[in-house]
Amino acid sequence: MAEEPRCPICGEATAAAGSKRGTLSEETFLLRRCAACGFGFVANPCQDYDRLYDERYYSGAGADPSVDYLFELDHPGSTIRQAEWRGIVEAVASLRRLDSSTRWLDYGCGHGGLVRFLRESGLPKAAGFEKGWIAGRARSQGLPLLTESDLASSRGRYDVVTAIEVLEHAVDPLAVLRSIRGLLDAGGLLFLTTGNAAPHQDLVRWGYVQPEIHVSFFEPRTLERALSLAGFRPERRGFLPGFEKIIRFKILKRLGLRRDRRLYDALPWSLISRVVDARLAVTAHPIGWAV
Repeated sequence: MAEEPRCPICGEATAAAGSKRGTLSEETFLLRRCAACGFGFVANPCQDYDRLYDERYYSGAGADPSVDYLFELDHPGSTIRQAEWRGIVEAVASLRRLDSSTRWLDYGCGHGGLVRFLRESGLPKAAGFEKGWIAGRARSQGLPLLTESDLASSRGRYDVVTAIEVLEHAVDPLAVLRSIRGLLDAGGLLFLTTGNAAPHQDLVRWGYVQPEIHVSFFEPRTLERALSLAGFRPERRGFLPGFEKIIRFKILKRLGLRRDRRLYDALPWSLISRVVDARLAVTAHPIGWAV
C-alpha cells in the first residue's frame, strides 16, 4: 500500500479531503488536508505547465474562464483590475514608505499590469517576474519582466515583493516563499493575496479549488507557519487601507465583468467589502517581513 502523503508545509500526516475533476481534462484530482496546520493541497497535481498556462489560459479559454489577461494587457486604462492595483499600492504604502527609490518586484506578475501601474505612479524601479506564455507579450510592450536567470543574480535586491494570487498555483509553496525571501533585503516586505481556506472546510465545494491550476490552499495559520519556515516574520494586519479596492475587484471579476464603469463607483464599497470580508476573511492572511 502506498504511503499517504505528508503535509508539504509542516510534515505532519494528512487526510483525504475529497476529489474534483479538472476543467481541461477528465482527470480526477485528489485533495488532502493537514489537521496540524490547515494546509490543503492537490495530491496528484498536473505539471504540464506549457499546456496549463498557454495562450488559451490567458484569454479565459483555459482552466479558469474568469480571467482575461490579454484584455487587461491591451486595455490597462479600462480594466476593472485598476481597483486591485490601486488597492495594493495603498496597502503596501500603509506598511512602509514608498518613493522613487523603492525596489519593488511583482513575483508571478502575469501580464505585468501592476508593474506598469507602479511605474506610472512614480515607482520607476518596479519590475516583474513571470514564467507563463504571456511574459513574452508583456515584454514586447516594454514592460520590465525578469527571467529566471535574472532572479539568480537578484539576491537581496528588493524592498518589496508582491505575490498576488500566486501561491495557490505552487506545488511547492515553501520553495517559492524561500525564493522570494532570497530576493528581499533584510527588513523587506512580502505582501501577498491568496484564497483563505479557513471558512471552507469542504474543499470540494469551494469554487476557488480549480485543481488543474490551483493546487495549494492556505488558512492564515498555515501561512504563518510557512512564512516562518521560509525566513519571514509573519504579521497579521487585518483590513489594511486598500483592501476595499482589492475586494471590489474580486467581486466584479466574480460577476464576469471586465470593463470599469462609472456606475460601479456609486456602489457602497466600504460596506460591501466589510460584509464580504466578514464572510470570507480575505484580509486575515499575514504579511511577511524578511528577517
